[in-house]
Amino acid sequence: MSNAPRLRFLKGHGTENDFVIVPDLDGRLELSAAAVARICDRRAGVGGDGLIRVVRASAHPEARAMAAEAEWFMDYRNSDGSVAEMCGNGVRVFARYLQREGLAEEGDLTIATRAGLRHIHIAKAAPEGAPDSGAVTVGMGKAVLPEPGPDGGITVAVGDRTWSARNINMGNPHAVAFVDDLDQAGTLFTAPAVHPASAYPDGTNVEFVVDRGPQHVAMRVHERGSGETRSCGTGACAVMVAAARRDGADPGVTGRPVTYTVDVPGGRLVISERPDGTVEMTGPAVIVAEGELDPMWLDAALD
Repeated sequence: MSNAPRLRFLKGHGTENDFVIVPDLDGRLELSAAAVARICDRRAGVGGDGLIRVVRASAHPEARAMAAEAEWFMDYRNSDGSVAEMCGNGVRVFARYLQREGLAEEGDLTIATRAGLRHIHIAKAAPEGAPDSGAVTVGMGKAVLPEPGPDGGITVAVGDRTWSARNINMGNPHAVAFVDDLDQAGTLFTAPAVHPASAYPDGTNVEFVVDRGPQHVAMRVHERGSGETRSCGTGACAVMVAAARRDGADPGVTGRPVTYTVDVPGGRLVISERPDGTVEMTGPAVIVAEGELDPMWLDAALD
């Protein structure tokens, strides 16, 4: 007989960037990197681009300092089990989970992450829509564009092709490259080569971008620790900022907000940058299933 707890989980996605959600409100569960990787395994586990543990901020040592401003902390892990600072699609799904469980309502709330506080707005559902169908907007903080130079001296390579890339940090690192065709990114099973490696000591997400129209781009992404995913929220924000600067738009200079539509393989996100530098992302968040992990299987995963 297994002594493992019966662990409830849910499955959700934001523009098909999918996550295993593990409620652990009082912070009692220890999940090793190996356990997370096993749960996220698409053949031997539940499957997901990452795992979101839902914890009260007051119950997590990394979030206690934020507990006065945010009740909930998003403990996010990549699918290989590594810890990540933030996940833009994940924080929308996190907010949807809170709404589903009656822990948050339509309107505004604040969520703690390793990249700091994130301010969320859950829109009211359309009259004909499901109760939880309203889009979720996330204040993603300000983009940091490391110097030197307009592109930071970064290059990205796939095979024998090399592109200049923009170094942008959205609480996690990104290298954004504009290409002629998204197929040039290759399979993205493995991480593209990024130079100099010293610019990203902890690795980086890499976005490949093409233009679709005025203030409208499309992207593919290799997410650090996960491989190619159907969407990346922080990546879409980094892409929007890179595209705006390339196009000569800087709200901090003009005093006027700018908005781009960013298509990802899993759908569409709308990204805006405000004159104060705050980047906002709006998109869908969907919970598709819930269940329990088998105790014997979980026992083995936690060993």
